[in-house]
Amino acid sequence: MYQQLADTVAARLPVPPWLVDAAGKAWAVDLANKRSDRAVIVRPATVLGYSRATWEINLGCNYNCEHCYLASRPFEGLSREEKFLMLAMLRDAGVLWLQITGGEPLIDPDFRAAYQHAYALGMMIEILTNGSRLHQHVDLLATMPPHKVTVSLYGATAESFDSLTRRRGSFKNTMHGLDAARAASVPFELTLIITKHNAHEREQMRTLAEQYAVPFKEFSNISPTYTGGPDPLATQAPEYLDKTAVFQGCPAGHTFFHVDPHGRATMCKIGRDNPIDLMAEGLDGLVRLPAIADAQMLRTGGCSGCKFSATCRVCRPLAKAYQAAKAPLNTYCQHGN
Repeated sequence: MYQQLADTVAARLPVPPWLVDAAGKAWAVDLANKRSDRAVIVRPATVLGYSRATWEINLGCNYNCEHCYLASRPFEGLSREEKFLMLAMLRDAGVLWLQITGGEPLIDPDFRAAYQHAYALGMMIEILTNGSRLHQHVDLLATMPPHKVTVSLYGATAESFDSLTRRRGSFKNTMHGLDAARAASVPFELTLIITKHNAHEREQMRTLAEQYAVPFKEFSNISPTYTGGPDPLATQAPEYLDKTAVFQGCPAGHTFFHVDPHGRATMCKIGRDNPIDLMAEGLDGLVRLPAIADAQMLRTGGCSGCKFSATCRVCRPLAKAYQAAKAPLNTYCQHGN
């Protein structure tokens, strides 16, 4: 069926009946009597099994949040042409779902061009943003809709919000972005970041999210930096730590991977050992990634032979970052209970 569709698109013939039927049933999309080359993107066949990727387009950020897991936020990375080349490699690796993050992705000078390029390559895109520049891009996002935009909410008032971001006016800017997205019908969700600065506003934050009538989730388990720096842990509100979630395994490095602003691929945002330079090695380098990921998931140090591994709350790379930060066991380990 893949080959039939590829031949149909190449010949600019109408969409095959089986796809017309499937698209109608699954998505209520009417492809009847439409030219296939105008309705379908046929990806090249690939031996790589990656369907998802996350990409830090740039680590630079216009906020200075205390809880940030990034050890530093330099404003640097690939050129626009190199970004396009990297996105083409993601396509050829099989990536259909792409999460664009940062830093703050919407302040990157190449964001619009990179987004348009990824969209044209047939990717479903999620944007992780603080929302402060969202109003500047709603025209693009309304014309080329993302899968969703996920906006972090740092409080329900300017006092708590600006305290956490350490940027005066950040609450006002983010609310402006959310209002603009709602007015333009851009699909977005909210992540409520719960810390010691805003825990007293938790119910107000929920109410604010409900007023926008969008899905939202809460995030309170603040982690160290991915290099093991302890500073973000000081922002935790201990009484709100989620101790119910159990780590169920992860396909990082096998079905998805992470790319940093310089085009270096790792298993995920946290497990950054032995990065693969896509710009130097190309897609061939990704063949090594599953083994690199498996090595990082091995329990070492104080986690070797742990009898509580079946109820562990975090993955091994994240536990390693907690250990490097000398975090209390109750923040990440069942022994803490």
